[in-house]
Amino acid sequence: ITALISLSFGGAIGLMFLMLGCALPVYNAYWPLFLLFFYILAPIPYCISRRVVDDTDSASHACKELAIFLTTGIVVSAFGLPVIFARAHVMAWGACALVLAGNIVIFATILGFFLVFGSNDDFSWQQW
Repeated sequence: ITALISLSFGGAIGLMFLMLGCALPVYNAYWPLFLLFFYILAPIPYCISRRVVDDTDSASHACKELAIFLTTGIVVSAFGLPVIFARAHVMAWGACALVLAGNIVIFATILGFFLVFGSNDDFSWQQW
């Protein structure tokens, strides 16, 4: 239960950084909220590949590597978008720093979720 509480606390802190980068009166630009799409899309390829993977098949390793590649592309894009917004003067550099700090916390929380709850020891869809 402590892992679940710490992961939810990490997610709340990361979203707080994102909202501060958007809503502070100094910055007042809500373009960084597009990063919420990246937060939602980041774990999807890896979750799909975990359901498809069969450890005896070499094609399943290719599927898992493709999922990791796609996830890496999504994460790098999430870090690049605020920098592009700041370089284009759509948002301030202070807001960019807050959003990047939120990215670090959110993606560390997503990684922590997969490390803590990623094992299929107790329940698997194959049991059904």
